[in-house]
Amino acid sequence: MSSDRVLNAAVLGATGTVGQRFIVLLSQNPMFKIHSLGASERSAGKPYAQATRWKMSEQMPEAVRNIVVKSCDPALYEGCDVVFSGLDASAAGDVEKAFLESEFAVFSNAKNYRMAEDVPLCVPVVNTDHYAVVSAQRAARGLKKGFMVTNSNCSTSGLVVPLKALQDKFGPLSRVIVTTLQAISGAGYPGVASLDILDNIVPLVPGEEPKMEAEVLKILGGVSSDASVCSPLQDLRVSATCNRVPVVDGHTECVSLEFAGEPPSIDAIKQCLREYTCEVQALGCFSAPAQVISVTDEEDRPQPRLDRNAGAGMSVTVGRIRPCPVFHVRFTLLVHNTILGAAGASILNAEYAAKKGYIV
Repeated sequence: MSSDRVLNAAVLGATGTVGQRFIVLLSQNPMFKIHSLGASERSAGKPYAQATRWKMSEQMPEAVRNIVVKSCDPALYEGCDVVFSGLDASAAGDVEKAFLESEFAVFSNAKNYRMAEDVPLCVPVVNTDHYAVVSAQRAARGLKKGFMVTNSNCSTSGLVVPLKALQDKFGPLSRVIVTTLQAISGAGYPGVASLDILDNIVPLVPGEEPKMEAEVLKILGGVSSDASVCSPLQDLRVSATCNRVPVVDGHTECVSLEFAGEPPSIDAIKQCLREYTCEVQALGCFSAPAQVISVTDEEDRPQPRLDRNAGAGMSVTVGRIRPCPVFHVRFTLLVHNTILGAAGASILNAEYAAKKGYIV
Protein backbone atom coordinates (compact mmCIF):
# COMPACT_ATOMS: atom_id res chain seq x y z
CA MET A 1 0.00 0.00 0.00
CA SER A 2 1.50 3.30 -1.04
CA SER A 3 1.79 6.25 1.30
CA ASP A 4 1.15 9.79 0.12
CA ARG A 5 1.01 11.28 3.62
CA VAL A 6 3.58 13.82 4.74
CA LEU A 7 6.38 11.90 6.45
CA ASN A 8 8.22 13.10 9.53
CA ALA A 9 11.93 13.05 8.74
CA ALA A 10 15.03 12.98 10.90
CA VAL A 11 18.46 13.99 9.63
CA LEU A 12 21.50 12.49 11.35
CA GLY A 13 24.79 14.30 10.87
CA ALA A 14 22.67 17.40 10.38
CA THR A 15 25.49 19.89 11.01
CA GLY A 16 27.77 18.51 8.27
CA THR A 17 27.67 19.48 4.61
CA VAL A 18 25.67 16.42 3.53
CA GLY A 19 23.28 17.00 6.44
CA GLN A 20 22.87 20.61 5.38
CA ARG A 21 22.09 19.51 1.82
CA PHE A 22 19.48 17.12 3.23
CA ILE A 23 17.88 20.04 5.09
CA VAL A 24 17.78 22.29 2.02
CA LEU A 25 16.20 19.59 -0.15
CA LEU A 26 13.75 18.33 2.47
CA SER A 27 12.56 21.87 3.19
CA GLN A 28 11.51 22.13 -0.48
CA ASN A 29 9.88 18.70 -0.65
CA PRO A 30 6.12 18.35 0.00
CA MET A 31 6.47 14.67 1.01
CA PHE A 32 8.51 15.41 4.14
CA LYS A 33 8.48 17.54 7.26
CA ILE A 34 11.75 17.93 9.14
CA HIS A 35 10.92 16.59 12.59
CA SER A 36 14.29 15.94 14.28
CA LEU A 37 17.95 16.77 13.77
CA GLY A 38 20.79 14.68 15.14
CA ALA A 39 24.50 15.27 15.49
CA SER A 40 27.42 14.64 17.81
CA GLU A 41 27.32 15.16 21.58
CA ARG A 42 29.09 18.51 21.22
CA SER A 43 26.16 19.83 19.17
CA ALA A 44 23.35 18.15 21.10
CA GLY A 45 21.18 20.44 23.19
CA LYS A 46 21.81 23.52 21.05
CA PRO A 47 19.38 25.16 18.61
CA TYR A 48 20.39 24.15 15.11
CA ALA A 49 21.36 27.71 14.11
CA GLN A 50 23.85 27.82 16.98
CA ALA A 51 25.20 24.31 16.43
CA THR A 52 25.92 24.74 12.70
CA ARG A 53 28.38 26.59 10.51
CA TRP A 54 26.05 26.90 7.52
CA LYS A 55 27.87 26.32 4.20
CA MET A 56 25.08 26.08 1.64
CA SER A 57 24.52 28.85 -0.90
CA GLU A 58 20.81 28.70 -0.02
CA GLN A 59 19.67 30.36 3.19
CA MET A 60 19.13 28.18 6.23
CA PRO A 61 15.39 27.34 6.29
CA GLU A 62 13.61 29.21 9.07
CA ALA A 63 11.78 26.05 10.10
CA VAL A 64 14.99 24.40 11.34
CA ARG A 65 16.77 27.32 13.01
CA ASN A 66 15.29 26.68 16.45
CA ILE A 67 15.06 22.89 16.36
CA VAL A 68 17.15 21.60 19.24
CA VAL A 69 19.78 19.16 18.03
CA LYS A 70 19.66 15.70 19.60
CA SER A 71 22.29 13.06 20.09
CA CYS A 72 21.95 10.07 17.74
CA ASP A 73 20.03 7.83 20.13
CA PRO A 74 17.00 6.12 18.54
CA ALA A 75 15.03 6.50 21.78
CA LEU A 76 14.92 10.27 21.15
CA TYR A 77 13.30 10.03 17.69
CA GLU A 78 9.78 8.89 18.45
CA GLY A 79 7.37 10.13 15.80
CA CYS A 80 9.86 9.98 12.93
CA ASP A 81 8.83 7.99 9.87
CA VAL A 82 12.16 8.11 8.02
CA VAL A 83 15.75 8.65 9.09
CA PHE A 84 18.26 10.16 6.67
CA SER A 85 21.87 9.60 7.63
CA GLY A 86 24.54 12.04 6.54
CA LEU A 87 26.91 10.71 9.19
CA ASP A 88 30.59 10.20 8.56
CA ALA A 89 31.51 6.56 8.11
CA SER A 90 33.47 6.63 11.37
CA ALA A 91 30.22 7.06 13.29
CA ALA A 92 27.60 5.69 10.92
CA GLY A 93 28.08 1.97 11.46
CA ASP A 94 26.86 1.59 15.04
CA VAL A 95 24.37 4.47 14.87
CA GLU A 96 22.62 3.32 11.70
CA LYS A 97 22.46 -0.25 13.00
CA ALA A 98 20.82 0.99 16.21
CA PHE A 99 18.15 2.93 14.28
CA LEU A 100 17.51 -0.06 12.00
CA GLU A 101 17.10 -2.39 14.97
CA SER A 102 14.72 0.16 16.53
CA GLU A 103 12.38 -0.31 13.53
CA PHE A 104 13.16 2.90 11.64
CA ALA A 105 13.31 3.22 7.86
CA VAL A 106 16.96 4.24 7.41
CA PHE A 107 18.30 5.87 4.24
CA SER A 108 22.07 6.08 4.48
CA ASN A 109 24.62 8.11 2.61
CA ALA A 110 27.53 6.37 4.39
CA LYS A 111 29.63 3.52 3.01
CA ASN A 112 29.32 1.15 5.98
CA TYR A 113 26.48 -1.08 4.73
CA ARG A 114 26.61 -0.49 0.97
CA MET A 115 28.09 -3.87 0.19
CA ALA A 116 25.97 -5.89 2.65
CA GLU A 117 24.33 -8.45 0.40
CA ASP A 118 20.80 -7.94 1.74
CA VAL A 119 20.94 -4.12 1.79
CA PRO A 120 19.91 -2.37 -1.44
CA LEU A 121 22.65 -0.11 -2.82
CA CYS A 122 20.28 2.02 -4.81
CA VAL A 123 20.74 4.89 -7.22
CA PRO A 124 16.99 5.55 -7.53
CA VAL A 125 17.04 6.36 -11.25
CA VAL A 126 18.83 3.06 -11.92
CA ASN A 127 18.01 0.02 -9.75
CA THR A 128 14.84 0.30 -7.67
CA ASP A 129 14.28 -3.39 -8.43
CA HIS A 130 16.80 -4.11 -5.65
CA TYR A 131 14.14 -3.13 -3.09
CA ALA A 132 12.95 -6.72 -3.58
CA VAL A 133 15.46 -7.81 -0.90
CA VAL A 134 13.88 -5.63 1.82
CA SER A 135 11.53 -8.43 2.93
CA ALA A 136 14.45 -10.81 3.38
CA GLN A 137 16.45 -8.10 5.17
CA ARG A 138 13.62 -7.68 7.67
CA ALA A 139 13.20 -11.42 8.14
CA ALA A 140 16.91 -11.97 8.76
CA ARG A 141 16.91 -9.31 11.47
CA GLY A 142 13.53 -10.01 13.02
CA LEU A 143 12.12 -6.63 11.98
CA LYS A 144 8.50 -5.75 11.32
CA LYS A 145 8.80 -2.36 9.64
CA GLY A 146 12.43 -1.22 9.87
CA PHE A 147 14.76 -1.50 6.89
CA MET A 148 17.86 0.11 5.41
CA VAL A 149 18.64 1.36 1.93
CA THR A 150 21.98 2.95 1.05
CA ASN A 151 22.91 5.22 -1.82
CA SER A 152 26.21 4.96 -3.61
CA ASN A 153 29.47 6.81 -3.57
CA CYS A 154 29.02 10.20 -5.25
CA SER A 155 31.13 9.30 -8.29
CA THR A 156 29.48 5.92 -8.72
CA SER A 157 26.06 7.56 -8.85
CA GLY A 158 26.93 9.45 -12.02
CA LEU A 159 28.70 6.58 -13.75
CA VAL A 160 26.01 3.92 -13.37
CA VAL A 161 23.24 6.00 -14.96
CA PRO A 162 24.49 5.93 -18.58
CA LEU A 163 25.92 2.45 -18.05
CA LYS A 164 22.48 1.18 -16.99
CA ALA A 165 20.81 2.76 -20.01
CA LEU A 166 23.33 1.17 -22.38
CA GLN A 167 23.27 -2.21 -20.65
CA ASP A 168 19.48 -2.39 -20.80
CA LYS A 169 19.35 -1.44 -24.47
CA PHE A 170 22.40 -3.16 -25.97
CA GLY A 171 23.25 -5.97 -23.58
CA PRO A 172 26.15 -6.63 -21.21
CA LEU A 173 29.22 -4.46 -20.92
CA SER A 174 32.63 -6.10 -20.61
CA ARG A 175 35.09 -3.37 -19.60
CA VAL A 176 34.85 0.19 -18.28
CA ILE A 177 37.65 2.63 -17.53
CA VAL A 178 36.71 5.85 -15.73
CA THR A 179 38.84 8.83 -14.67
CA THR A 180 37.14 11.21 -12.25
CA LEU A 181 37.68 14.92 -11.62
CA GLN A 182 35.96 15.30 -8.26
CA ALA A 183 34.76 18.50 -6.61
CA ILE A 184 36.02 19.51 -3.19
CA SER A 185 32.52 19.41 -1.65
CA GLY A 186 32.79 15.64 -1.85
CA ALA A 187 35.37 15.80 0.94
CA GLY A 188 32.99 17.55 3.33
CA TYR A 189 33.94 20.46 5.56
CA PRO A 190 36.66 21.59 6.23
CA GLY A 191 37.68 19.10 3.55
CA VAL A 192 40.78 19.61 1.44
CA ALA A 193 43.24 22.25 2.66
CA SER A 194 43.42 25.29 0.37
CA LEU A 195 47.19 24.95 -0.04
CA ASP A 196 46.65 21.44 -1.37
CA ILE A 197 43.90 22.18 -3.89
CA LEU A 198 44.29 25.76 -5.16
CA ASP A 199 46.25 25.85 -8.43
CA ASN A 200 46.48 22.08 -8.21
CA ILE A 201 45.02 18.65 -8.88
CA VAL A 202 45.40 15.91 -6.27
CA PRO A 203 45.63 12.50 -8.01
CA LEU A 204 44.17 10.60 -5.07
CA VAL A 205 40.78 10.49 -3.36
CA PRO A 206 41.46 8.01 -0.55
CA GLY A 207 39.38 4.85 -0.78
CA GLU A 208 37.38 6.06 -3.76
CA GLU A 209 38.68 3.79 -6.49
CA PRO A 210 37.87 0.40 -4.90
CA LYS A 211 34.46 1.73 -3.83
CA MET A 212 33.58 2.70 -7.40
CA GLU A 213 34.83 -0.56 -8.85
CA ALA A 214 32.79 -2.69 -6.42
CA GLU A 215 29.65 -0.55 -6.26
CA VAL A 216 29.14 -0.46 -10.03
CA LEU A 217 28.99 -4.26 -10.10
CA LYS A 218 26.39 -4.42 -7.33
CA ILE A 219 24.19 -1.65 -8.71
CA LEU A 220 24.19 -2.99 -12.29
CA GLY A 221 23.59 -6.53 -11.07
CA GLY A 222 20.29 -8.03 -9.99
CA VAL A 223 18.80 -9.93 -7.08
CA SER A 224 18.89 -13.66 -6.36
CA SER A 225 16.04 -15.86 -7.57
CA ASP A 226 14.61 -16.00 -4.04
CA ALA A 227 15.01 -12.21 -3.58
CA SER A 228 17.14 -12.76 -0.50
CA VAL A 229 20.34 -10.99 -1.60
CA CYS A 230 21.69 -8.68 -4.28
CA SER A 231 23.71 -10.40 -7.00
CA PRO A 232 26.61 -8.31 -8.38
CA LEU A 233 27.72 -8.67 -11.98
CA GLN A 234 30.50 -11.21 -12.43
CA ASP A 235 31.78 -10.49 -15.94
CA LEU A 236 32.16 -6.70 -15.98
CA ARG A 237 35.57 -5.26 -15.17
CA VAL A 238 35.81 -1.66 -13.95
CA SER A 239 38.98 0.40 -13.53
CA ALA A 240 38.70 3.77 -11.75
CA THR A 241 41.24 6.56 -11.29
CA CYS A 242 40.04 9.33 -8.97
CA ASN A 243 41.34 12.90 -8.75
CA ARG A 244 40.39 15.90 -6.61
CA VAL A 245 40.13 19.18 -8.55
CA PRO A 246 39.48 22.82 -7.51
CA VAL A 247 35.76 22.83 -8.30
CA VAL A 248 33.16 23.39 -5.58
CA ASP A 249 30.32 21.14 -6.79
CA GLY A 250 30.02 18.66 -9.65
CA HIS A 251 32.03 15.53 -10.42
CA THR A 252 33.25 15.18 -14.00
CA GLU A 253 34.05 11.68 -15.27
CA CYS A 254 35.78 10.58 -18.47
CA VAL A 255 34.59 7.11 -19.46
CA SER A 256 35.66 4.54 -22.03
CA LEU A 257 33.63 1.34 -22.32
CA GLU A 258 33.47 -1.88 -24.25
CA PHE A 259 30.32 -3.86 -25.00
CA ALA A 260 30.36 -7.63 -24.62
CA GLY A 261 28.66 -8.00 -28.00
CA GLU A 262 28.47 -6.06 -31.24
CA PRO A 263 28.73 -2.33 -30.44
CA PRO A 264 25.94 0.03 -31.45
CA SER A 265 26.54 3.13 -33.52
CA ILE A 266 27.29 6.46 -31.86
CA ASP A 267 23.90 7.79 -33.00
CA ALA A 268 22.17 4.78 -31.45
CA ILE A 269 24.03 5.36 -28.19
CA LYS A 270 22.98 9.01 -28.10
CA GLN A 271 19.37 8.09 -28.79
CA CYS A 272 19.43 5.41 -26.08
CA LEU A 273 20.72 7.85 -23.48
CA ARG A 274 18.19 10.53 -24.41
CA GLU A 275 15.29 8.07 -24.24
CA TYR A 276 16.21 6.40 -20.95
CA THR A 277 13.43 6.39 -18.35
CA CYS A 278 13.01 4.78 -14.96
CA GLU A 279 10.43 3.69 -12.40
CA VAL A 280 10.61 6.75 -10.14
CA GLN A 281 9.51 8.88 -13.08
CA ALA A 282 6.56 6.61 -13.84
CA LEU A 283 5.48 6.77 -10.19
CA GLY A 284 5.55 10.57 -10.22
CA CYS A 285 8.08 10.89 -7.41
CA PHE A 286 8.62 14.55 -6.55
CA SER A 287 12.43 14.52 -6.93
CA ALA A 288 12.55 12.45 -10.11
CA PRO A 289 14.02 14.48 -12.98
CA ALA A 290 12.01 14.95 -16.15
CA GLN A 291 15.10 13.87 -18.13
CA VAL A 292 17.33 11.34 -16.37
CA ILE A 293 20.20 11.79 -18.84
CA SER A 294 20.78 15.12 -20.53
CA VAL A 295 22.80 14.58 -23.71
CA THR A 296 24.68 17.60 -24.99
CA ASP A 297 26.13 17.91 -28.48
CA GLU A 298 28.20 20.98 -27.62
CA GLU A 299 31.80 19.96 -28.15
CA ASP A 300 33.11 21.37 -24.85
CA ARG A 301 30.34 20.24 -22.49
CA PRO A 302 29.49 19.14 -19.84
CA GLN A 303 31.13 21.64 -17.51
CA PRO A 304 30.52 21.76 -13.73
CA ARG A 305 29.62 25.44 -13.48
CA LEU A 306 27.21 25.24 -16.42
CA ASP A 307 25.67 21.78 -16.10
CA ARG A 308 25.71 20.55 -12.49
CA ASN A 309 22.18 21.76 -11.75
CA ALA A 310 20.54 19.93 -14.67
CA GLY A 311 17.27 18.47 -13.49
CA ALA A 312 17.65 20.35 -10.18
CA GLY A 313 20.85 18.36 -9.66
CA MET A 314 19.15 15.00 -10.24
CA SER A 315 20.06 14.56 -13.93
CA VAL A 316 23.35 13.28 -15.32
CA THR A 317 24.74 15.27 -18.25
CA VAL A 318 26.63 13.30 -20.91
CA GLY A 319 28.65 14.79 -23.74
CA ARG A 320 31.61 14.22 -26.07
CA ILE A 321 30.16 10.86 -27.12
CA ARG A 322 32.53 9.48 -29.73
CA PRO A 323 34.31 6.30 -30.86
CA CYS A 324 37.13 4.97 -28.69
CA PRO A 325 40.23 3.60 -30.45
CA VAL A 326 40.83 1.08 -27.63
CA PHE A 327 37.31 0.17 -26.50
CA HIS A 328 34.03 0.90 -28.31
CA VAL A 329 32.86 4.32 -27.10
CA ARG A 330 34.03 7.15 -24.85
CA PHE A 331 32.20 10.06 -23.30
CA THR A 332 32.30 12.63 -20.52
CA LEU A 333 29.64 12.87 -17.83
CA LEU A 334 28.81 15.26 -15.02
CA VAL A 335 26.90 14.55 -11.82
CA HIS A 336 26.03 16.90 -8.95
CA ASN A 337 27.87 15.09 -6.20
CA THR A 338 25.87 16.35 -3.21
CA ILE A 339 22.44 16.00 -4.86
CA LEU A 340 22.13 12.88 -7.05
CA GLY A 341 25.48 11.83 -5.59
CA ALA A 342 24.36 12.13 -1.97
CA ALA A 343 21.34 13.69 -0.25
CA GLY A 344 19.08 13.88 -3.29
CA ALA A 345 19.47 10.17 -3.99
CA SER A 346 18.56 9.27 -0.40
CA ILE A 347 15.49 11.47 -0.53
CA LEU A 348 14.33 10.03 -3.85
CA ASN A 349 14.93 6.55 -2.42
CA ALA A 350 12.59 7.43 0.44
CA GLU A 351 9.98 8.85 -1.94
CA TYR A 352 10.06 5.60 -3.89
CA ALA A 353 9.82 3.52 -0.71
CA ALA A 354 6.78 5.52 0.40
CA LYS A 355 5.09 5.20 -2.99
CA LYS A 356 5.66 1.43 -2.98
CA GLY A 357 4.43 0.91 0.59
CA TYR A 358 7.73 0.00 2.25
CA ILE A 359 7.39 2.79 4.82
CA VAL A 360 4.77 1.66 7.33
